[in-house]
Amino acid sequence: MCVTCGCSDNSQVRFTNLEAEVTITVDGHHHTHILDDGTMVTHSHDNQDHYSHFHSHSRTKSSQTHSQIHGTTVSLEENILKKNDSIAAQNRVWFKKHNILALNLVSSPGSGKTTLLTRTIEDLKDRIKISVIEGDQETANDARKIKKTGCKVIQINTGMGCHLEAAMVEKSCTELNPPANSILMIENVGNLVCPALFDLGEYAKVAILSVTEGEDKPIKYPHMFQKSNVMILTKIDLLPYLQFDVNRCLDYAKQVNPNICIFQVSSITGEGLSIWYNWLDNALTQT
Repeated sequence: MCVTCGCSDNSQVRFTNLEAEVTITVDGHHHTHILDDGTMVTHSHDNQDHYSHFHSHSRTKSSQTHSQIHGTTVSLEENILKKNDSIAAQNRVWFKKHNILALNLVSSPGSGKTTLLTRTIEDLKDRIKISVIEGDQETANDARKIKKTGCKVIQINTGMGCHLEAAMVEKSCTELNPPANSILMIENVGNLVCPALFDLGEYAKVAILSVTEGEDKPIKYPHMFQKSNVMILTKIDLLPYLQFDVNRCLDYAKQVNPNICIFQVSSITGEGLSIWYNWLDNALTQT
């Protein structure tokens, strides 16, 4: 549940294994443990227990620090983010143990994430194993595109939810079972706001921005670009047909995050992709 915008209250989350063509619908929230041998074990609480648990903590805090309504909301959000961060930390340990490079791909809808992802898989599949977690509110359209590459993929449909959470990634990994020394691409729900708040246990957030969106996105949505280690500027083959100031866009990105690593690519012509692939190779060796 996203407390800030209330996007997924009472929402059902669906996990679809494209290889087995099996869909699981999940109510409530998952609780995860990692055993000594690195195995992940998950169980869930229903929504009523989940909300009762958080309400009891929130009411205590609100009586001490805020009005009841405001204090409950703040404490609820703190509890949810704290729980998410705890599961994300467990995910990160599991990825590290198996030398899996997990990347959280974030962007607006229509930025070219899936096109870039399928091109990357096709170009690298002979030398790097890649698995994909595909996040959308509805449909498995993008996951089916990924499946055509021969890549293992799990579709998460968040319903009213506007982002993926660490528990969703954990459950998907139990289904995908990504191999050691591989890359896990997590294509988040198209949204430049809430995904910035939720750590999934990834090695890096990769913000994808297309030249069709306007060069000021990094300063319009600074939190996302501050949280991202990498920015990929896509669809540069369209630059001759657009009024898009590349240098201004790059300056804006550096203003909000001086350390961000930037690639300029075209998934259609292949321009700039070799540099992106070199970064993936180097990052995989460092995990």
